[in-house]
Formats: sequence, structure tokens, C-alpha cells
Amino acid sequence: MPRNHRAFPRKTGESSRPLGISGNVAEYVLDYLAHSFPTQLYEVYSDENGDLQSRPVVDENGNPVQSREAMERRDRLVEHLAALPAVQGALDQIVQRFGIEMVAEVTGRSRRIVRKTNADGSDRLCVENRPASANIGETQAFMDDEKRILVFSDAGGTGRSYHAERSARNQRLRVHYLLEPGWKADNAIQGLGRTNRTNQAQPPLFRPVATDVKGEKRFLSTIARRLDTLGAITRGQRQTGGQGLFRPEDNLESTYGRTALRQLYQLLYAGKVEGCSLTRFQEATGLDLTDQDGSFKEELPPISTFLNRILALPITLQNRLFDVFEALMGALIEAAVQAGTFDVGVETVTAESLVVINRQTIATHERSGAQTSLVTIARKDKTRVTTLDEALELATASQKSRLMINEQSGRAAVKLPAPGLMQDDGTVQTRVRLLRPLHRDLVSVEALERSHWREATPPEFQRAWEAEVTALPEFTESTFHIVTGLLLPIWNRLPDETARVYRLQTDEGERIIGRLVSPASAAALVGILSDEAPALSPNEALAAVMQDGASLVLAEGLVLKRSLVMNRQRLELTGFSDSLVERLKALGLVSEIIAWKLRLFVPLGEGAAKIVARILDLYPPLRVAPSARLSA
Repeated sequence: MPRNHRAFPRKTGESSRPLGISGNVAEYVLDYLAHSFPTQLYEVYSDENGDLQSRPVVDENGNPVQSREAMERRDRLVEHLAALPAVQGALDQIVQRFGIEMVAEVTGRSRRIVRKTNADGSDRLCVENRPASANIGETQAFMDDEKRILVFSDAGGTGRSYHAERSARNQRLRVHYLLEPGWKADNAIQGLGRTNRTNQAQPPLFRPVATDVKGEKRFLSTIARRLDTLGAITRGQRQTGGQGLFRPEDNLESTYGRTALRQLYQLLYAGKVEGCSLTRFQEATGLDLTDQDGSFKEELPPISTFLNRILALPITLQNRLFDVFEALMGALIEAAVQAGTFDVGVETVTAESLVVINRQTIATHERSGAQTSLVTIARKDKTRVTTLDEALELATASQKSRLMINEQSGRAAVKLPAPGLMQDDGTVQTRVRLLRPLHRDLVSVEALERSHWREATPPEFQRAWEAEVTALPEFTESTFHIVTGLLLPIWNRLPDETARVYRLQTDEGERIIGRLVSPASAAALVGILSDEAPALSPNEALAAVMQDGASLVLAEGLVLKRSLVMNRQRLELTGFSDSLVERLKALGLVSEIIAWKLRLFVPLGEGAAKIVARILDLYPPLRVAPSARLSA
């Protein structure tokens, strides 16, 4: 047993008898087999029409003849079932496995079966009566560190505290297993709140428990969805209700789940789900995906109906369908995270240092006088580096891992196996993960084969890895912008980006909560709401144009924008006259004749920021024009 205290919440635990083939249950099953197992002998004969029929065989006295083979099978089955041990419930398994000396039980049971040791060292099961005051003593024994495991049900889910209270002797880490959570979100919150409360030495680790039968995730999905909804209603943020217990993949009835289900239906219709045809799926679930003419339906069965029907399927089939469904849903969530559109609610920013370097009022409400501010925050994070020992340990953890080195850049990486990505057409894109000192990048196998990465010897890998780690700074500095204050009156004027909300506390103790905006959007807001010229550094201007797709309007009619040329994004300067060409080329721009037209570009690379700085010195920015994505 690890040195962590464990809390097992249980939905109910009133039964005092182990479940399964024991007691009266065994008698019922064995009696049924003894009297209902087919043992009578049958013979085949031909009727008057020549068709084969069967009839029971009787002796000369009219008594049925028994099949010796069937009787032997029946007797062997009865003998096998009679020898099986009792199938216990989860509560009894925990109590009998660890013993009542280690397990504190806070349930509504008045009797229970416990395991005790005889004088000769053998074990026996006996019935133990539990008085009404047993729960009080069990709770105190757990909090006093006399018993290391706590099991509580709905009967113990209210009115008591099991957290690592600072005034209690037991302040060690709780590992809270959620077993049989039920359907009521408020009851689940009551139970989860017993081990996660104020004045605690440390918060617990929550662990939802499910079997390897994929259809069982339907129950966790229901409680996750209701906890998310309840958290959004009561506290204004989704992760508060679930307390971070569930992952996005656990709520199967989310937007991503509904989209993944439609993709699964399309794959079934196209016959691209291995091991399950459209006909078999419709016959097994009773869900129709096609119209009478055989075309794909527009109105498809909803996710709740699909999850209910899939529980009735054989385990192999439901696991196969769930594997495809989860792969599609995981791909959607991963794409949303990478695109920055995944909504995680209010995010708490933690860093080594958070300092407000600029604060600008961009709007003032006429009636109340409340202000909307654009705050620029400098962030310093300690560089979290994967050491050489950690990289080599991961490289030896799997036979598919390889030490890699880039022939062009000379940098090292560890190639690790990664889950494949399910495409919309049902094909799986094989991928690998490249572990580097600061990053873990997912790349397709095809892209890796086309790149400059190759396998390296351990000495080559060690030299390249250590050289890159040595060159890394101890701290990484960056800046970001937050719109804070009164947001509702100007919400529709904010750029249509991902609405990520940050919550932080600066080094001076100031608490700030607001909506994150990109550098391009921050500059655009200044120009739109306050009619002031944007103040952008060369790096911010470069990021606003190349990353956010905004256009930077400069003095004398010049525009710095992003252009797609030969399938490659380039930084282009437009709006110049023929008299400015030589002057602009002297700043570092390069000229190209494309479709018989002269165009000027800023070479992208290490010197791009210096060229942009020279341009902004001569032609100050007037405003930032957001891209269609930002201004839609």
C-alpha cells in the first residue's frame, strides 16, 4: 500500500450479503440447472411429406429416455458452479481485502460480512452487526490516522468532512476514487466536497473508476455533463462544478461528442468501420441511418440515444465502435486545442513573475463612468528543460523509441510512439512524438520521413542535446495583453478571437481578470476605441502580421501585410510609389517581379525584426486593420 490515504465513495452499500453465487442465489441457480437443463434424448424421423422432424425418445413403457451425454454435461456444470467462490460487491471486496483494521466504513449498512482469522491461521467469513454510532467512530479513526482507507456512501456523503484538515492528525494526501457515481450531479458534488474543503493541508487526487467495458463511460459522461452545467450555473465557470475531475473527453455529450458521432455515422454509412457494417449496426442498435431510398439521413439519432443503445451490444462490438468514436472525438479536441479555439473557462496564470508594464484606458461608460482598460503584462517563466537523463530514460522505455538528430540544424530529439489521428474519411494518420528539451511536437510519419531528421548514435545525440540545453536561458520572458474592467458594453466590438479568460495576481499583489487579446487585436482596439495611434514594437508588429494575419497601415499610404506567394506566407509592403523603391530596398527589403508587377518583401529570418524596426521609424504605424478572422 502506498503511503496515501484513500477514500472510496460508493452510491449505496446497504446489502450485508456478498453478491453472486452464494447463499440463496446459489440455491436458485443450481436448482434451476438441475430441473431445467435439457437432458431428454430426441430422435430424427421423416414425416409423411418426407421432411425431417425430431421427437422425444421413450422406452417401451412410455417413459422418456435421458441422454447420458447431456446428463454428464449438466452434472459437470452444477459441480463447477458449486465450486465457484462468491462474487462480492465492490464494498465487500475492499473491506475483506484490506481488513476492518485498515478500512473505515461510513455507510448505511447495519450488518456486513467481514473476514476474520481463526486460531489456526485460516480465514473465515462471518456476519458483523454495526450499531448506529459506528459511522462516528469510523470517521474519527480515519481522521486520527488509525485507519488509512475510508469508504463512504450516500449515507456518509453529507454532514461529515474527510479532507486533510490542518487540525487533524491525518494530513496526508487523499486519493479519492469515484465508484458508482450515480446520476445526480448535486449528490456527486456533495460526495466530492467531503475530501476537498477549506483549511486543508493539500487537495485530494480524484480518480473516477470504470471497467474496460467502453459502454460504461456513458455513466461517467452523464455525471460529467451535469457537473459542468451545474458549475456554469452556480459559479459562472464550468470547471468549478467538476472541480477538474473530468477531462474534456469524459463528457461524451459535448459539442465535440456530437460532431464525432455524426462522423461515426458517416463512416458506418460508407462502410469504413472495420468489423461493423451498416447493416449490422442498424440491426444491433435499432438505429436507422438511411432513408427508404437508401440515402444518408439528415436527422440522425442523437448522442443520448446512441449511448443508451450501445450498452445493449456485445462487449466486443461496443468496444470497437467506442474506439472509433473516441478517436474521432480526440482528434476534434486536439485540433481545437492546437487552433486555440478550445474553451477551458477561466484559466489561472502562474509564473515566476507577472508585472504590469502598461495600462491604457480604451473606453469609458457614459452613465456609470466605469472604464475598460488594456493591460500589457510582462511574464517571466522558469525554463522547464527535459534533461539528458530524462530523455535517455524515455528513449529506453519503448522499443519503438529512437534517438534522432537534425542534419540541417544539428538539434537532437527522441522519437516516441504517439496515438494515430483519425481523419474524417476514416483513415488513420500514423504519428510520432518528437521530444526536445523544451517541446514535444506531434508530426506525421510521412512528414518525418521527408524532413532532415535521422537516427543518431548515443554520443552524437548526447553532444547535440547538451549543447542545446546549455544554450537555453534560465528564464523565458514574454508579454501578453488583457482587456479588463467593464467588458459587456464593448463585447461586440472586441475581435472575434477565442474568448480565453485569464485570472492572475501580479508581483505587487494586484488581482486581474480579463479577456486575452493578441498583439494585433490590442493595437486595433486602441485605434478603434480610443482613436490613438498603436504603439507596437518590431517583434509585436511582426507577430501581428505573420501570426494574426492583420495589416499594419503606415504613414504615406504604406501597408505591411501577409501575402501567400507560391504556397508560402511572406511579409509584403504595398502602397509604395516608384520614387520610394530604392529607399525601401536600402532598408533591407527585396524586390521581385511577379506577373510583370514589382513587389517588395521583407526577408523572413533573424534579421526581419531589424528591417521592420527601420520601416516603423521612417513610416510610423497609424492603425492596425484586423484580418477577416479577427474582425468578422
